Amino acid sequence: MEIIKIGILGVAGVMLALQFRSNRPEYGLYLGAGICLVIFTFSVSGLKILFERVRELQGYLKGSGDYLGFLLRAVGITYVCEFCASICKDAGYGAVAGQIEIFGKLSVLLMGIPVLVAVIENISAISV
Repeated sequence: MEIIKIGILGVAGVMLALQFRSNRPEYGLYLGAGICLVIFTFSVSGLKILFERVRELQGYLKGSGDYLGFLLRAVGITYVCEFCASICKDAGYGAVAGQIEIFGKLSVLLMGIPVLVAVIENISAISV
């Protein structure tokens, strides 16, 4: 039922922000950013459940828990970049939003290189 609350909150916030767009567009932008932050806090409250599930997975992996840390960091990077890029797009700064998205993609790519190297090393060790 949380998704219904979030959906209603988002639609109501957008409808209210549209009322300000013609006279005071900056108020609409502030309202949109505020709604985004409220929805973000709802998302953060669900992280406790996610971390519990990740701890369960770490028990099954036995020694490969670092990979789950990489996965969580990658998800965090993508979420933060998407959040910031969306706000920049709403404000009319599409070029800045594009650069944020590119930076996020490169960050995830660079973060994944050690995992790729470990996989290649394991494959090399098996084939020899």
